[in-house]
Order: sequence, then structure tokens, then C-alpha cells
Amino acid sequence: MQPKLSEILGQPVVIENLGGASGSIGATEAARSAPDGHTWLLVNDNESTNQTTMRLHYRLMQAFAPVSLLATGPLALVAHQSAPWRTLPDLIAAAKRAPDTIAYATSGMGSLAHVSTTLLQQLGDFKLTHVPYRGGGPALKDVLAGQVPLFMSNVVILSQHIKAGTLRPLGVTTAGETRHVPGARSFAQQGFADFEAPTWWAFLGRAGTPEAITQKMSGAVTRVLSMPDVRDRIEEQGADVLAGGSERCRRFMNSEVQKWGRVIRDNNITLES
Repeated sequence: MQPKLSEILGQPVVIENLGGASGSIGATEAARSAPDGHTWLLVNDNESTNQTTMRLHYRLMQAFAPVSLLATGPLALVAHQSAPWRTLPDLIAAAKRAPDTIAYATSGMGSLAHVSTTLLQQLGDFKLTHVPYRGGGPALKDVLAGQVPLFMSNVVILSQHIKAGTLRPLGVTTAGETRHVPGARSFAQQGFADFEAPTWWAFLGRAGTPEAITQKMSGAVTRVLSMPDVRDRIEEQGADVLAGGSERCRRFMNSEVQKWGRVIRDNNITLES
């Protein structure tokens, strides 16, 4: 998106990648910026859980002014090819026979993958053992090596291994089937009514930024997302473009923060749990 935004806005768009702490370091820095339209923030679904699991110096819905959603995508629960469970019902039956004996990996404690799998277990009345990693890469490495039999993750890092047959999808977190994991049924289609846990990305400005500036950026982002080459690159990464204006973005983010906050509190999830 960056070069296209620069063209439309007629000025350089510089990316400052401040990683760490599930994105909260970059968000904290952006929350300290002046609301003058010179600093913007690209966030993802980590913020829907960070708001409850972390002690932050900012509150997402108060510190930032939504500009636009960018894209959403599915998480997938996959099993190593050597695992005995061919389907989700197979896994659930095995987990009920021997609670807490089957391990699943995620990219980290308190991640959307962790919290959504916790909800899945709560709804299905079965128990797995969580193995959190520091990022999806190390988790994927151990899962491919057969050291952990299950992995809940976004499909970006899973797709080539699913296509190769190394990893077997047991369910996806979209409402229905998704073209990003052909043939995989959603959890909602397998008895978990209304279960959805989308990954997402959104573009935000500092709260208090003049409305004219926010709307100009929103229009520019919408134009960029409508470009076929940009849309194709996003879809290649296992996501779907979901442009929408600032109000749609605000409603979506607020709903996600509230939904996953309840799951975190109900299950006493902390970054140490």
C-alpha cells in the first residue's frame, strides 16, 4: 500500500516498523504523537486481546480515530500429518477421553489464536494443553517436526504446508468455508454455531486529528485497496480486502475488543497463564 498512498497523497509515506510486545510498542508510540495527520498506525487483531491482557498506556478506542479496515482472514487449526485425528470430531472425542494430554501450539500467550482456541474448548467442553511460542515461525518449525501435534494460526504461514499435505486442516475460524483453505469446514459448520475469529488489519489516526484530514486519508486508503494489484497481493497472503469507512472500522474493532475481552476474563487468561 505504501507506494500507492504516496502517489495519491503527493507526499512520502514512511514506514516505521516498531515491533515487539504484540504490536503494543508501536501503538504506544503512535498514541503519544500529535493529532496532526503526520502519524498513522496500522494495527492487527493483536489489539483485540492486548486491550485486556496487557497493562497499556493507551486505550485503543479512546487513543485512536479509526480510518478504515484493510483486510480480514481466517485462522486455521491444523494437525501434523502423523496425528491420528482426521477430523475435528475425532480430536474432540480424543480430548474428552484424555483431557489436557493433547498439545496445541500458538504464536504466543494471549494471542487471538490462544484466546479463540480457549473459547472453542469452552464451547465444546474439551481440554487441550496450550504451548505458547514467541511468534508463529518457531511454532511452525516444531509443529512441522512433529514435536507439537496441533497448531492454531493464520493461514499465511500454513497454506503451503496444507497444500503439501504436511499439515491437515481440522477447521477454520470464518463463518463458512474459505477459498484460502479449500475443502476445510469452518467451526461454525461443525457444531459451533456463530463461532468466528477473524484475523484483521486496520488503519488508524490519532484521536483528535481534524476530520478533514482523517477523511482524506480514508479516501486514499479506499482508493488503494480498490487497485487490482494491491488486492491481489493481499489475497495472496491469505486475506480478503475489507475496506469500509471509519464508522464501520470503529464498530468492528469495538466489537472484537469486547468479545475477546469477555473470553479472556471468563477464563482468567493472563500473559503468564
